[in-house]
Amino acid sequence: YKNQLTMSNKVVKSLKIDSLEVFVYPDRLEMGKASGKLIADRIKALLRQKERIRMVFAAAPSQEETLKFLRNDKEIDWSGITVFNMDEYIGLRNDHPASFGYFLSDRLFNHVHPGEVNLIDGINDPAKECERFSGLLAEKTIDIVLLGLGANGHVAFNEPLTADFNDPAVVKTIVLDEISRQQQVDENCFNDLDQVPKKAITITIPTIMSASCLYCMTPGANKQNAVKMVLEGTITNAVPGSILRRYPNCILFLDRESYGKVRQ
Repeated sequence: YKNQLTMSNKVVKSLKIDSLEVFVYPDRLEMGKASGKLIADRIKALLRQKERIRMVFAAAPSQEETLKFLRNDKEIDWSGITVFNMDEYIGLRNDHPASFGYFLSDRLFNHVHPGEVNLIDGINDPAKECERFSGLLAEKTIDIVLLGLGANGHVAFNEPLTADFNDPAVVKTIVLDEISRQQQVDENCFNDLDQVPKKAITITIPTIMSASCLYCMTPGANKQNAVKMVLEGTITNAVPGSILRRYPNCILFLDRESYGKVRQ
């Protein structure tokens, strides 16, 4: 995969920080094409090896270009893919326009019709929903996770300082950091901060890190500080995304804007 990415004339910069491979593209469109192509190739290769694969998807504007590429690749046999969303607000139905289930259904699942779709139910009793979704995830290995970094460096909704790199839970409820809530407003997911729910259900960091492959798409100027902290700071739960540097099968896709403050 690295040769495929490095040889592309669209790559502005490539580097490796600890175990994390990083590729920088001129803009988010080129980033989306490159990540989408690599992920599509990986999906097809896995489906040649086994009958069914399992994927977890983040739902955020950072994923738009990658999801569009996957949606338009007609060679992917989605009937062999079981999909999960990564997190969901407590109190929002899956048909609410700001819910993550709605986002993924609208951008991808309703178009490609995966063999099995598993969405976190934000209306169900949170404890029961964590138990239900944990059971589904734990059935078999997760093959591919598509994720991003939050403006505060969070991964899924594992927030700074409360994120647990050794979390015993598979899925848990969390209280959202105000920076995370404000990001939802800044990215036009909600009109104002009061509308953003204060709690969510999220897949934990060990669950994410247990997957065979991670692809992290993080474009945009609003992610500059997060990217800088993840790549230049120490590995700490104050910057949850920094844990990606310990994972040997993760690729971080950036654009010039999100890479902007990194010194290397």
